[in-house]
Formats: sequence, C-alpha cells, structure tokens
Amino acid sequence: MSGRQWILSLVLATMLAGGTRLHADDAKPTPAAPALTKDEEYYRLMEILADTFEQIERNYVKEVDRRKLVEAAIRGMLEPLEDPYSNYISPDELGQFTQVIEQEFGGIGIQVELDPVHHRLTVTSPLPGSPAHKAGIKAGDMILDIEGKTTNGMTLEDAVKLMKGPIGESVKVNVRHLDMKTEQLTVTRAKIQLKTVLGDVYRPDGTWDFMLDKEKKIGYIRLTSFSRETTSELKKALDELVKQGMTALVLDLRNDPGGLLQAATDIADMFLEEGVIVSTKGRNTEPRVFEARKKGTYPNFPMAVLVNRYSASASEILSAALQDHNRAVVVGERTWGKGSVQNVIQMEENKSALKLTTASYHRPSGKNIHRFKDALETDEWGVMPNEGYAIKFSNDELVKYNDFRRHRDVLKEDAPDKSDFVDTQLNKALEYITGKLAAKDVPEAEKKPEEKKDGEAKDSDKKTDKGEAALRREILPRPARPFIVVI
Repeated sequence: MSGRQWILSLVLATMLAGGTRLHADDAKPTPAAPALTKDEEYYRLMEILADTFEQIERNYVKEVDRRKLVEAAIRGMLEPLEDPYSNYISPDELGQFTQVIEQEFGGIGIQVELDPVHHRLTVTSPLPGSPAHKAGIKAGDMILDIEGKTTNGMTLEDAVKLMKGPIGESVKVNVRHLDMKTEQLTVTRAKIQLKTVLGDVYRPDGTWDFMLDKEKKIGYIRLTSFSRETTSELKKALDELVKQGMTALVLDLRNDPGGLLQAATDIADMFLEEGVIVSTKGRNTEPRVFEARKKGTYPNFPMAVLVNRYSASASEILSAALQDHNRAVVVGERTWGKGSVQNVIQMEENKSALKLTTASYHRPSGKNIHRFKDALETDEWGVMPNEGYAIKFSNDELVKYNDFRRHRDVLKEDAPDKSDFVDTQLNKALEYITGKLAAKDVPEAEKKPEEKKDGEAKDSDKKTDKGEAALRREILPRPARPFIVVI
C-alpha cells in the first residue's frame, strides 16, 4: 500500500467511525457540481495531505521517517489555531505529561538542581519519608556519580533518566555531604507521590506545619498545583487546623499554574455554601455549570487568597469564585489570564495524546478571565486583587521570594535558614485577617463540615459526556523554579 493510500484509508476509517458517510460517487464530484459539500471538501483536503506525504516519502533526496512526517503535520495543523495550550503529546512525552497530571512516578524522592558554582548535581531537599530520606541523603549533598557515571557536566535531564525507573529496582549514588565526607548509597526506587498541599515550614517529623500564627490561630496553606490528590490533601490539612482551633486562613496560590478543573471546583465548594463556582462553554460541548452545595462547607472564618502573575487556570477559577462570592479577599497581583479548558484526547491506543482547547470558562460574575493574544493591560482579564490589596513584586523581588521559599522548604533537622526577605504580600493578607479578627470575636472553627458522600452528584453535574474526564485535565507549564526537578 502506498503512503497516499495508507493515509486515505485512515481518513476514510476515521470519517466512517465518526458517522460521516461517503458514497463511491462522492469521492470525485462531477465537474458540473456548483460547489463541494463539506464532506467532499474534507476528502479533497485529505487528498492533498496524502499526496504530499507520498511525494516526500517516495521522491525526497534522503530517506525520511514516516512518524516524524506525521507528527510534524499534526503540529503544523495546530499552529494556525494561535492557541498556546493546544498541542500534540508524542509517545516520548506522554509519560512526563501523565506524571504532571498524576503527581506520581517511580524514583528515590529528592529535589535536585545544578550547583551554580561547581555545576554538579546538588540535593536541595529530600522528600519526607522517601527512599532517599530514609537512606540518609540530606539537603546540600552533592551527588558525585550515579551508577558509576560522573555527574560532572551531567544535565538535569540525564540525571532524571538515570535515577527514575521501575519501582522496586535500586540505583547506586555516591554523595558528598556538607562535612565533605563521601558515602556510597544504594537506594531502592518507590512510588513518589508529590504533595501539592504545603504549609510554611516542616516539623521535625517531616510533616508540614499549617498553623502560621499559633497565638491568633491563623492557618496557612499553599497549593502548588491542582492534581487528583489535592482535594483530599487539602481536606486533611483543614481538618488538622480545625482541631487546633483555627480562626482564619491564608490560602497561597502564588506560582500555582493550575491543573484539574474538577479539583478547582471541589476545593471552591469547601468554602462556598451556594452559588455558581464556574461555568464552561464550548463550540461542540454542552454548557456546564458547577455550583456549590452547603454540605461539606467549612465554617465561615476570615480568609485571604494570595495570587501573583504566575497563578493560572485552576488557581484563577478558585480565587475568582471566592472573590465573586465575597468569601475571601484576593491579595497580591493580577493573575496569568488563562480562561480555557483543554480536552486531553487519547490517541494510538493511549500511546500519544492531543491536548485541544474545547471550551472557555467564566467566573461567577460573568467577567472574562482569559488574556487574549493582543490583550492590553487596560483590558479585562485575569483575577485582580481586591481594591486596596494590590501588592506587586518587581522581577527582583519575585526572584528573592522564590529563593526565600526554596530555602524555607528544605527538610532539615534544625530550623529554616534565616532570611532578611520581607513577604509584603503575605503581610498584607495578614493585615486583612487580623483586622477582621479584631473587629469581632470570631469563634474557633470547632465543627467539621458534614461529609459529602462518595458519588453524590451536583445537579449541574448530572449531564456528562464521554470526554468529561479528559475535559478536566488542564495544565500549564510551571513558570517558577525552572531549574529544580524532583527525582
């Protein structure tokens, strides 16, 4: 079968599977036909694609890879969409994409970066309870070699390939501790579940401390992304704070690029008793409205949400819903501006995927969130801080904040390193909360919310389609801390 016949057979099979029918005489309309039907135009265009493929494969001066041609054609079709969030995910990229969605992989559980001075692989922090942590790897350790291969000149990508792998298998690493002693360690890989709900500092036992102000009982929770486990992680943290008598909460969404739509709506539902959380509209998808329910809602304690220029997607859904319902004050700076939903379409029997923008979402007020290509600063997009609570970091301040946060997030035996960085955004949020607490005697949040039963559907969620699960899988590349990876 020629390349042209191969492509046309695939096109015909796809059209027939999708319900499109072509009769034998439809393939080549008679010259008298005034205009092509949509089906005929579709077939003619596919003929052009098939002819081009065949000519390149048969006559190009050098032999070409069929798969590279097809993948290039797919990416070429996505380019005119002018949509940075629609893209093709090749078989080589699918594993990493799934890892970001699921927030889990087979590894040893360390955060690493390339030391800027020695250019060697350095541990910024082990993950609590991970195989690396149990084996004795500590923050500041320099990894000298992996499986006998020196890390001198090794890229982060090469290190990831060597250290990640099948669960249950071991990897040998030679490390140099801060006291300059070297140690050969054998670490057995395990399933690493990345936490997306973090506190301010680690406790000595490796768990996060979510109580920022123990005297005023002000809680502090950071969300790094919205994954499948984020909702349950957050509920556990909130229940812990409630037991400690929490009177107010700071929810930090800074640098959070988003994630799953379902996680965003479920979390908003934790703080809202009623009303629209978000609605989605698409050209070929049914409009959907996500609404809050009273059952499962936490007490109405004062609440502030921190956002910045890299808070995107699901972060914007959550912050906009809480702001529009006057449930929380939004502090910081205008968010990224991503108001679109991507449908992850599995291809080649789940070997590759197409991430395609299929709908836009709208905040409860109906205002626009999406920042379009030619949008100006004066246009309406993103989530703006409440009046009087805009605190914008300069680029230099953002770098210092990220560095401050990175050093504070290290798991170590003693207290976090001291820093002279002043988090003015957090201070503004605390100013709002302490003012609210001073204005009235706020009772401790002693009651847990009534549990939502598994499988209990919202009225707005009863109508679903086959692409519903994929519709909720949205993701953005993380803009913050780009040179640190988890292995």
